[in-house]
Amino acid sequence: MSEAEKPARRVRYGGTHPRKFGEKYKEQNPGRYAGEVAKVLASGKTPAGMHRPIMLREVLEILAPQPGEIVVDATLGYGGHARELLAAVQPGGRLIGLDVDSLELPKTEARLRALGFPEETLSVQCTNFAGLAGVLSTRAPGGAHAILADLGVSSMQLDDPARGFTFKHHGPLDLRMNPERGQPASALLAAVSEKDLARTLTEFSDEPLAGPLAYALVRACAQAPIITTTQLATIVRTALPAEAPEPESVVRRVFQALRIAVNDELATLDALLRHLPACLAPGGRVAILTFHSGEDRRVKHAFKDGLTEGRFSEISREILRPSPEELRANPRASSAKLRWAKRAA
Repeated sequence: MSEAEKPARRVRYGGTHPRKFGEKYKEQNPGRYAGEVAKVLASGKTPAGMHRPIMLREVLEILAPQPGEIVVDATLGYGGHARELLAAVQPGGRLIGLDVDSLELPKTEARLRALGFPEETLSVQCTNFAGLAGVLSTRAPGGAHAILADLGVSSMQLDDPARGFTFKHHGPLDLRMNPERGQPASALLAAVSEKDLARTLTEFSDEPLAGPLAYALVRACAQAPIITTTQLATIVRTALPAEAPEPESVVRRVFQALRIAVNDELATLDALLRHLPACLAPGGRVAILTFHSGEDRRVKHAFKDGLTEGRFSEISREILRPSPEELRANPRASSAKLRWAKRAA
């Protein structure tokens, strides 16, 4: 065997357990290392490169998918919700999957097609859920019987340092859901004014220290570009007063606000909510999982307005939250809130 034909050696790591994302090759290959993946799941952690569907039982109960129906997963992610929805509408049903992440979508489509359902039962498109009405106009003109939108960041994005979604790993300060479009967070910080940045931190993460943090970040950018996740986290920690409680929570909120701004997430959600009733067939159901107050407020008011105006016949009166059992198994579900609505017949 020539040197060119030799298979690449796996990544080496020090100690007995891999710590970096690239070293966790067993966790990222569940087909070959099912036992290792099961151990990670049993420990209450999410294997690298995977994502646990949040509130799966509750979503299935609310959407109640039936054989022959058309269902939509507007945020396909790893495909955990979609897998169960697709199975539930067989025989004869279809699942339409949307996701803006151009890196993860092909992997998820391959996993779903490997389930063996007829090819025509699944169609996917790389777009965010603001484009749902346009997708359905050609693939389901009569509307969908059930729609799910899980607005959370996927574990695949959080765990991979190259995506720049978390301050816990060193990586480029990117934060884009689709790295092929738009500008990364580093470019946003380089161009934003102190006033606009303070408004972003307030509106997108309810940050009480928005003003001082915006001042510190703009001043730091004037001296040198902030291009890595650890740079940003260090500047935020340094800018906090000594008596500030839970500095890591502040850093997390800064990353959240920048991510929402970079991906224009709330405007995208507004577009989905505006067109949502028309995307549902009469009597169709929708479930939306949110993860911060700005998202939840929008969903709550849109559903209430839809009920008042007769577009919805029923809505959830209270938010649903993950069970204690789910939180023990998957701590990343802790901030999830689920609301639902049913289109008037």
